[in-house]
Amino acid sequence: MCLNVKYFFGDKESMLKTVQVNTGYACVPYLHNYDSARLKDVWMNTDDIDSMYFTAATFSDESKPYFSSHVNHYLLAKYVNGKRVQRDMERFSQDKASFVLRTRDDLFCRELVDPVNFVSVYYLEYGESEEDMREVAKQVVRRDQVGRAVWGSMQLYCATPQKFQFPYSDNLITLEVSSKKGPRSVKKYCEKTRRDVCQKGIRMSNLFSLSLLERLK
Repeated sequence: MCLNVKYFFGDKESMLKTVQVNTGYACVPYLHNYDSARLKDVWMNTDDIDSMYFTAATFSDESKPYFSSHVNHYLLAKYVNGKRVQRDMERFSQDKASFVLRTRDDLFCRELVDPVNFVSVYYLEYGESEEDMREVAKQVVRRDQVGRAVWGSMQLYCATPQKFQFPYSDNLITLEVSSKKGPRSVKKYCEKTRRDVCQKGIRMSNLFSLSLLERLK
């Protein structure tokens, strides 16, 4: 749910924007071990997690070298208490990479009839100006299956050091998509959205995508 959404119009301000404090997404490998099961149970029983899903992940060819320890299945949790999530990430640290996507601003948010069933995460390779963000919002808001677009940053948690450091962690765009079509079709839909942004001179690349298989909370 998006609260306190502010609307900006005119030549310079066309972005729907709201500042979210201490919120975001936690994407944690589900490895069918004790730590994975225990973390899921902890998050099922706390108000600090708004919703949680079991997902199938697809990493882009460009991002795979940075995250060699990625896996196929993740828990995706939308949190409302970043301090709680950080504490749990450190407590249940695993050998596979976990990602915490911290919200900086909502580019836009709107209610959709169908529930969210796909989340796609992108990174901007150059700059993070408000002008760029306005242009991203302008392009993405035209896609009627996108319910929310978030500008934020990423923190990586992993007990095993990664071989390469990901250089774009402060420039992430996360899209929540609602569609009755299958994951392959939705992925193509998101790719068209990404190309629309790139055609405006903003280099936006896919980091990973999550197909939401089951809502757990």
